[in-house]
Amino acid sequence: SLDGYRKGDFTFVMGFPGRNWRYMISDEVEERMQTTNFMRHHVRDVRQKALMKQMLQDDAVRIHYASKYASSANYWKNAIGMNEGLVRLKVLDTKRAQQEALLARSLNDNSYQQAFDQIRAIVKQRRPALYHQQAIQEALVTGLDFMRIPSTAGLVSALKNKDKKQIAAAKDSLQKAADRYFASVPFPEVERIVGKEMLKIYMKYIPAEQRIGIFQIIDKRFKGNSDAFIDACFEHSIFGNKENFAKFIRKPSLYKINTDWMVLLKYSITDGLLQTSIAMMDANKNYNAAHKVWVKGMMDMKLANGQPIYPDANSTLRLTYGQVLPYAPADGVKYDYYTTLKGAMEKEDPDNWEFVVPTKLKQLYQAKDFGRYAMPNGEMPICFIVNTDNTGGNSGSPVFNAKGELIGTGFDRNYEGLTGDIAFRPSSQRAACVDIRYTLFIIDKYAGASHLIEEMTIK
Repeated sequence: SLDGYRKGDFTFVMGFPGRNWRYMISDEVEERMQTTNFMRHHVRDVRQKALMKQMLQDDAVRIHYASKYASSANYWKNAIGMNEGLVRLKVLDTKRAQQEALLARSLNDNSYQQAFDQIRAIVKQRRPALYHQQAIQEALVTGLDFMRIPSTAGLVSALKNKDKKQIAAAKDSLQKAADRYFASVPFPEVERIVGKEMLKIYMKYIPAEQRIGIFQIIDKRFKGNSDAFIDACFEHSIFGNKENFAKFIRKPSLYKINTDWMVLLKYSITDGLLQTSIAMMDANKNYNAAHKVWVKGMMDMKLANGQPIYPDANSTLRLTYGQVLPYAPADGVKYDYYTTLKGAMEKEDPDNWEFVVPTKLKQLYQAKDFGRYAMPNGEMPICFIVNTDNTGGNSGSPVFNAKGELIGTGFDRNYEGLTGDIAFRPSSQRAACVDIRYTLFIIDKYAGASHLIEEMTIK
């Protein structure tokens, strides 16, 4: 609908939201802050700086890594903003007060106290393993694209059986997988640079005696020099470059596979993830039962206090509703409920690739050539905010007005609202939505795809 919206208008957002954690006890919130969020913040910060330096030097590199960089930056910012917000809003104090209220409310029923004590003990037991697992995941799995090397298991099995037909089939299969792999990492020098940074940041946060097995080899064969190990991977591994692989596949051997640096690194990472998962599995044995009891108690207490409750997000289709509203994150600071193309022009920075405004868009702005998509005052709207609840999985969701007309697309949360998965604050929680008028303007006036506009029913 091109009728637009006004402050206070009702909106509905439909999407597949991911899980949230609003019934966590304070110990779990601290665990999230000090493990998952900590690693996402600090490890991704190092990777993104290394990537950005290379992306700014070569357009081909920038294009290849743009999506990976944006995806990484999304949860990097989320982790930083969530931790800052949890401290600023004193969420841990709120959680502790809720815990004390429930435990005091159930003095004649020790099931809640037992569940609470059990969850605390589980969190304490599993935290070291979770911390290590997040370090492996962020630095050595998410952080290393070159660790997506093909599996050599089929060829190993064929070589052990000494079956010529099986070996030929396994070689052919591995060749095809290798071709796909090398196509997915067209810039090995960038991978080498990032790999060195990721091993160093992993070593920074994980003590030597706790590191995955490959570091024993790094310490012994490379005298602790992880940079030298990464160099050896790219210079000598069968997956280090196409030439190495071509030489190997002509005459494959078990010895070469079993002593290959990249293969050994991947096996070590996989084993590290397995060991940390086993450690947490043992710790988490009774978690679900205890958590179920605790959640029931919190929900019963909310109902008794007249507070509304709703099901936890679990990746099923959900509809949430709210209003178009501004917000005031701090004293003397107020953010309006919509933005316009004027703001995009004000933010232009030709020296920052993320804030370069295309020439054609500037021309349309200067000519005020917005077609029928402008607001009544002549401005071109871009985004608006609503106080609907949202979480991971909502991005891309349609936003409707009270008449069921599509008015936008949900895509983000405001920075002050990144605590929403753990603590929802109606006064500061906002979902950011692209105005449908801007979407149609870009399709029609900027991209010149008016044939798509003609296929739509637009009010």
